[in-house]
Amino acid sequence: MTNDSLVGKLRSLIAPDTRPAPLNARGIERLRAQLRECAAGQGGEVSARARAARLAETYLGLDDAGRQQFLKLIALEFGPDPAKVAAAHAAYQAAVGTDGQWRAEAALRTAMRSSRIRIMTQFNAIPQGVKFLVDLRADLLRYLENDRELAVLDRELESRFNAWFDVGFLELQRLTWNTPASLLEKLIEYEAVHEIQSWADLKNRLDSDRRLYAFFHPRMPAEPLIFVEVALTDHLAGNVQELLDEHAPVFDNRKADTAIFYSISNTQVGLRGVSFGSFLLKRVIDDLKRDFPKLDKFATLSPIPALASWLRRNPEALAEAGIPLSQDAMSDGAWAADREMVRRLRDPLTRLTARYLASAKRGGQADGPPYDPVSRFHLGNGARVERLNFLADNSAKGFAQSFGMMVNYCYDPEEIESNLEAFASSGRIAMSAAVRRLARNVVSA
Repeated sequence: MTNDSLVGKLRSLIAPDTRPAPLNARGIERLRAQLRECAAGQGGEVSARARAARLAETYLGLDDAGRQQFLKLIALEFGPDPAKVAAAHAAYQAAVGTDGQWRAEAALRTAMRSSRIRIMTQFNAIPQGVKFLVDLRADLLRYLENDRELAVLDRELESRFNAWFDVGFLELQRLTWNTPASLLEKLIEYEAVHEIQSWADLKNRLDSDRRLYAFFHPRMPAEPLIFVEVALTDHLAGNVQELLDEHAPVFDNRKADTAIFYSISNTQVGLRGVSFGSFLLKRVIDDLKRDFPKLDKFATLSPIPALASWLRRNPEALAEAGIPLSQDAMSDGAWAADREMVRRLRDPLTRLTARYLASAKRGGQADGPPYDPVSRFHLGNGARVERLNFLADNSAKGFAQSFGMMVNYCYDPEEIESNLEAFASSGRIAMSAAVRRLARNVVSA
């Protein structure tokens, strides 16, 4: 089968009108034989490509339950041989301190190498094979929620992906309105923070006072792995609707002294656990400083996506902060149309948010990581909590997840390394003096 015909076959198998087949007992035996053939790895490159193509066709032709069985076979039946590992370990222990120690160590590593990865890496030989594996792991992560026996396969794939998607292999590209439409369509599909409403909305995000950068892998050139959207301004932005207003005048980027990162979207579920967001931001900052030497402030306008969920676990925090409304009423957002209620809520809600960012921990452990996932990301990359913004996101999503609150994280190039080291070693959260004062004064007077 040629490369082109394989691509066509793979596309046809995932077409909407395809009816996936269940995997019966007979099919399981055929699949087991296929997997053993791939694990044996006999023959040359042409044979490996043909085997991988057949196996990919088999997988894509299965229904969801069949795919789970497929992955479970690999997880449970293609690990290291325990007897060979035990023998190699005994030989290594006996060889420690002798001239044969390093040979014994190499033999032990060989014995511990699983056939699972030998099977999986054969997909690299086919067109779109890396993307196929990334999507396969996305399936695996779904099944893993209720089937922990798949965890061993997930760990091996995650480890391999961390090597394959090392930042040294990734390419940073700036995307513009002249980027091919097929790729721009994927930006619309993948945007996870502030939904792109239309082509006009996308065009606005790619105008002369905006920048959009993405990381790509050479084996997935048509698939952005992560992308960041940037606004060039002369102030610290505090309202996302104003920032995304299609009708606002285009800012003269020659006057810009501030870069606002207002959306960062990971696009591939199957790459969960593979971290390259911090490298993206560092590369983008370097790129922006080169193009705009006047830029001296780099900050985000970030959502606080887990504030509402934290309050559901800690409902007493609303009363402690002096907030007179229930959480449901806060999440509804109707209060934002009441000028007096807005005045009453501004200070206590801002203080409550400061407390949340300063002290809410995942798992309830005092020394645990921050509860908020966006906070974990930016603090873990060396940012500082700079400013809280009241009624900064008046969308339904903004009220539902954080009652309209947003936060600016500041990336000061001179402080990034020290902030990162303090956060990693002791969990210290870098905060501006203003936010830290707010966090200390939660209870309303």
